[in-house]
Amino acid sequence: MDDLLAGTYRLRVEGPGFAEASAEVDVVVSSVSEIIVTMKPGSIQQTVNVQGSASSITRQSIDTASAVHQAIITAHDLETIPLAARSFANIAYLAPGTEPLEPSDPTKARITAVSTGGSSGLNNEISVDGGDNSDDWIGGFLQNFSPDAIQEFAMRTAQEDADTGGTTAASVVVTTKHGTNEWHGSGAFYGRAAALNARFPIDNPAPDPKQPFSRQNYVGTLGGPIVKERLWFFSSLEYVHENSSIAYSPSSQAEFNALAQLAREGLISTPVGSVNSMDVPSSVPVPFRDYLAMARVDWAPSPSSQWFVRAAVDNYLTHNALVQQAALPSTGATSHDNYMSLVLGNQYVFGPNWVGSFVFNASGLHLTATRNANLGFALAFPFTSTLSTISGVETFGDNQFFTPITAFPVLRNQEKYQIRYDLSHAQERQAPRWGVNFIHEPVLSGALAATAEYVYSPPQDPSFYLSSPGELAAILSCNPNDPRNQPPNSPCPFSTFTPAGDGSFGQNVQRLGIYAQDSWRVTPHLTINYGLRYDTTFGLFIASGHQQSANPALAGNGIVSGIPHDYRKAFAPRLGVAYGLGSGSTVLRGGAGLYFNDLAQNGWVQAFTAVNNFNIQNASGPPALIDAHYHTPYAWHTTAGIQHAFNANWILSADYTLETGMHGYRRYDFPNVSVFRTDNRSSYNALALHLQGNVAERLSLVANYTLASARTWGCQIGELFDYVNGVCDPLNAFAQGDYGPSGEDVRHRLVLAGTVRAAAGFDLTFLSQSETARPITLTTPVGNRAVINGVKSTLDQFRGRPYIQTDLRVSRSIKFRERWSLTPFIEFFNLFNRNNPGNNYVGDISALPIPVNDLGNVTALCPDPRCSVPVTSGKQLLVAAGALGDFFGPGTTVGIPFAAQIGLKLTF
Repeated sequence: MDDLLAGTYRLRVEGPGFAEASAEVDVVVSSVSEIIVTMKPGSIQQTVNVQGSASSITRQSIDTASAVHQAIITAHDLETIPLAARSFANIAYLAPGTEPLEPSDPTKARITAVSTGGSSGLNNEISVDGGDNSDDWIGGFLQNFSPDAIQEFAMRTAQEDADTGGTTAASVVVTTKHGTNEWHGSGAFYGRAAALNARFPIDNPAPDPKQPFSRQNYVGTLGGPIVKERLWFFSSLEYVHENSSIAYSPSSQAEFNALAQLAREGLISTPVGSVNSMDVPSSVPVPFRDYLAMARVDWAPSPSSQWFVRAAVDNYLTHNALVQQAALPSTGATSHDNYMSLVLGNQYVFGPNWVGSFVFNASGLHLTATRNANLGFALAFPFTSTLSTISGVETFGDNQFFTPITAFPVLRNQEKYQIRYDLSHAQERQAPRWGVNFIHEPVLSGALAATAEYVYSPPQDPSFYLSSPGELAAILSCNPNDPRNQPPNSPCPFSTFTPAGDGSFGQNVQRLGIYAQDSWRVTPHLTINYGLRYDTTFGLFIASGHQQSANPALAGNGIVSGIPHDYRKAFAPRLGVAYGLGSGSTVLRGGAGLYFNDLAQNGWVQAFTAVNNFNIQNASGPPALIDAHYHTPYAWHTTAGIQHAFNANWILSADYTLETGMHGYRRYDFPNVSVFRTDNRSSYNALALHLQGNVAERLSLVANYTLASARTWGCQIGELFDYVNGVCDPLNAFAQGDYGPSGEDVRHRLVLAGTVRAAAGFDLTFLSQSETARPITLTTPVGNRAVINGVKSTLDQFRGRPYIQTDLRVSRSIKFRERWSLTPFIEFFNLFNRNNPGNNYVGDISALPIPVNDLGNVTALCPDPRCSVPVTSGKQLLVAAGALGDFFGPGTTVGIPFAAQIGLKLTF
């Protein structure tokens, strides 16, 4: 039976001359459960203890019919596992084949991503109640939901069936809670404070004042019958009140004070304005407010028809967003994000063998980012430039919303409408299924920052210019917008000018996916799942109503002679095989398939802004083109594995995955134009072991171990199916040494999660993650890899620090009345207070706290004018810049220091 809502059902089997058999069966999302019922003669009723699936990830049954790599996290898991950020990413860590990572999008930094297949997570697909919840501009997850509103969270990391599209790696299927015939609900409070946090030794060492922090989560849910047996509702509301901060390290404060001294001396004077004073705080407040609300109504007008409608909103506001550890508050912004979605669904049983499923989804996003300062200029000193400067390199002044990777919009709007219909048929040995999914996005628009801006990038830090003020004055007084400082004359050194323009972009995109698949039980032991999927997109390269033929950079560029077109050949066959040995306690499985997914549009946003009306009329905008030979990126999955149930309580599985990526994104920066191509290749190899077990109701355990390798082409550390990959030499894009690890290339990773039921009714629930170090690339100010003692460094020469974090929750449930319970709890994040920078290290050697003697060929460190420390190992240049994931400020960090949280939850 397909398309049942998640929950507990009573299965009743009747036959002439046999006793009735019945059982409670748990149905979970995105999973197939096989139930065997033995009928006995007689006229009496017989209750058979059968469990079709479990209510926890620690109790999943053996899967005898599918080759999909997946884990199903239930509401029970979400209620007990400590979740540091209460986000989708925190939930996904319970599944094998996932990794934490820094958020890839400052415009929605709190909507954290999760790595699968060695990627940055922007190539993953997510649906909530059947409605698409993917970000089509930057990629990854879109709207966040309160964990208390989620019934089940299915994390599928490889080998999805043909009904899944829009991904080259993983797919997430989320189902929200729904009402029942019994009133039920909850109220919870979570509280954190600076007194319960440890210091982060890099940013906030003693004796500096401890950085301020407080956070409170208020959560409430309520569900029940409107009309019993026919009409139910469920609702949830979560409010997050957070006052976090950015603490400045002693080295940053020293440079800030030097810069403030230069301002007092009148040396911060530019053609567009001057600054005579600066405040240098020890920390900067970052207030964050978030409302997550959801309401759902379910209606069963007849036994053959079930309807539901679900509405959800996520509204958050962040002040001083994008302020970094080495940047003053003027470089921040106020970010306001509004997400909303509405899903209408119906499951209709046409007869004993036919089920249809209909989904209509309407969703929207409106985002604004407003600068803290509008001075018309920015100062970018070397000490601010670290690996974490995805959010910018400005030390003081206007945030440019532009990074070495890409530009990020200050305005975003996304309006999406989706219609999906799936039809399932059940036969004696086969279960064919067909479906169509159509998405209409009339609004996929926004704007890049386009005000006139001067950016000055002095080659030395402010402390240097205290003794050489004339050098700084000469840099800042030069006007790059003055014709006397433009070719053929000598340009202003260390400065750029961007004239005012129009950074807007707007698209109207449609996406179509159709599929057919079948699950064929060839023998009682052998099941073959096969199918074919086709996906295509309409309007992928049309922006502001114009094709790329209107791009002013196209004429006479000498590199690109045509324009890209929508790809029409994305046919994706899928095959999965499952074979049960003996009594079915051991299952062999394997499969292969193609997975297509268009790149996130932000990667070539400059080519889209180039064809808005202003830039066409004025032949302005950045010179950027999309290569004519566009091919939708795809991955070829090949998998094989074995799963064995030792008994009803212990199951072990081993799965091998090979994901070969083709036609990934790369940026070619030629002298006169940037060209975006889809010619990258990648490879992900992984062996994943998964163990789940339960011991006498005292211990529930999940253990995941992954041995993996993720590699791709890139000038620096790249990502699989992301828009960060560039080339060192556009004339030799596949040079020897340019193929190396992705940023999420983690060789060994171990996750332990579970619950220990201790004495006196206490429960200890834990989530422990351990992984080997991630790769680091050391670069020069021009973006190429650093040369050390005459040898160019390699992509995999340096690694950061292994990431180890253990989170623990201690709770004690107090039950009263029949269905009420009160649970006080305390949670400990990073219990052992390990410093976890991951691969967040100073990446630009010009920004090292101890300068090097020669940026073109490092042979010595210079703690004194004699440069007295010879570099005998490249590891001498490794300096941690912050915590893993500390890219866009508080709330996005993965590698947090020790933090405790207290709470109380009432359920009924």
